[in-house]
Amino acid sequence: EVQLVESGGGLVQAGGSLRLSCVASGFAFDDYAIGWFRQAPGKEREAISCITSTDGTTYYAKSVEGRFTISRDNAKNTAHLQMNNLKPEDTGVYYCAAVGWATSWDEENDYDYWGQGTQVTVSS
Repeated sequence: EVQLVESGGGLVQAGGSLRLSCVASGFAFDDYAIGWFRQAPGKEREAISCITSTDGTTYYAKSVEGRFTISRDNAKNTAHLQMNNLKPEDTGVYYCAAVGWATSWDEENDYDYWGQGTQVTVSS
């Protein structure tokens, strides 16, 4: 059974940090790029970061570039999203997802597997 399980969300004040984790099982983690998406209240889900399976190339949405860092540990089938200098507009449900091949890193329809999400709330 394929699973992606996110953890690490919570309530934090603006300017604070959180580290999200995504643990994968049931598929060949090494062969998949891992993306992080978020959905803010009343808004569509958006892609915020991705790390490739081959050379670890990373991608970021402009809204998080310079504040968020994505990483992966293939030995532990785990990906992380380090989030610093959080802002109230970062509030939302954060999802990790895995993709074998995508037309673009931020094309969510190309992603094969999804986690259930973890809530991040940033207070002002």
